[in-house]
Amino acid sequence: MKIAVIGAGWAGLAAAVTATQAGHHATVFEASRAIGGRARALFDSNDGAPLDNGQHIMIGAYAETLRLLRTVGVDLDQTLQRLPLSLLFPDGQGLQLPNLRAPFDALVGILRARGWGWADKAALLRTSVGWQIAGFQCRPEQSVADLCRSLTHRVKHELIEPLCVAALNTPAHRSSGQVFLRVIQDSLFGAPGGSNLLLPRVDLGALFPQPAVQWLEQRGAAVLMGHRVQSIHPQALQWWVDGQLFDQVLLACPSWEAARLVGASGVPADDWLALAQALQFEAITTVYARSTAPQANWAQPMLALRSDALNPAQFVFDRGQLGGPQGLLAFVASASHGDRQTLEQAVIAQGRQQLGLADLQVLQTVVEKRATFACTPGLQRPAQHIAPGLQACADYVDGPYPATLEGAVRSGLAAVYALVPQT
Repeated sequence: MKIAVIGAGWAGLAAAVTATQAGHHATVFEASRAIGGRARALFDSNDGAPLDNGQHIMIGAYAETLRLLRTVGVDLDQTLQRLPLSLLFPDGQGLQLPNLRAPFDALVGILRARGWGWADKAALLRTSVGWQIAGFQCRPEQSVADLCRSLTHRVKHELIEPLCVAALNTPAHRSSGQVFLRVIQDSLFGAPGGSNLLLPRVDLGALFPQPAVQWLEQRGAAVLMGHRVQSIHPQALQWWVDGQLFDQVLLACPSWEAARLVGASGVPADDWLALAQALQFEAITTVYARSTAPQANWAQPMLALRSDALNPAQFVFDRGQLGGPQGLLAFVASASHGDRQTLEQAVIAQGRQQLGLADLQVLQTVVEKRATFACTPGLQRPAQHIAPGLQACADYVDGPYPATLEGAVRSGLAAVYALVPQT
């Protein structure tokens, strides 16, 4: 079949690669001149050093993403640094899991957590065992905060809140408890190494989008950059996409772009449109900064930060330990609010105070205002199927995962697996 994939983010490229493997001919349309969607490479405006539109991480449980990277020829050992799950703060306190099989890594990590009292550890162990006994299921209307009411303030503030905002990009009191439990199940209680952090040693463009495009073009697929699709329309058993005829269309663009195209296509999809248009979004702010002070004494390239209304960043990454320029730091404020300048100033003040870096200076700040959908309790997400021959594939599509790279990749795969020849 001739497949039109609209959007060259991770979902769209995953779909195009999978469709090509299955013997179909894929044409990818991308509105911008950059590939990768919301996980793409940028460039430092001062010296051209590669940065990203946000500091992304993966975990060992991202099985389909890792398989896809291998498919397009990415050397995982060279491009990803694997570390046991760690939420250590600059003062050395916090949780760090040892390199053991699940769930023993979590058990030992909790018992060894620095700065936690026995009441903190016992409460977390009791609660996590309760989640496991319940099969990692809860009522749809429950939030993460509801699930964690029995935990101590320290555990909620130093573990649950940063873990929740990192995974779901939504504050714990507004986050879906069920989606959070699925993440916990797959990472802490799943396959060996599922909880490991996988930190990119290369920019996001070199990690997947560029190898994927090269792989596709070598196999006859077409990737059209700078082409914003204006219209899609069904004709009998096929679809017109800007004057070209295709057998199937996969919408791998943001929900608002997909809604624009579906709404003007003439197909009866009112229910799908209502759900797509009702989605709310969360922002992520990444502040890139430089310091001449050495970060070599950091235990690892990622540290947790103590966050509150005045200290918006939850994590900081030493890009120098990840193959980047020495002294380059990336501060990440998930579910961020406020204007760019205010956030920037607050993050720099937070970094100077918590890291002791008096010479910390802003290099570049990236604000993704609609970085992810708000993963709220009981959220109804748009379905994959829209109309015969028309499907959506993106991280916002109905599924068990939040807006993560793995969620996007799995959505792209699922859309191709659901292709049905129109006869």
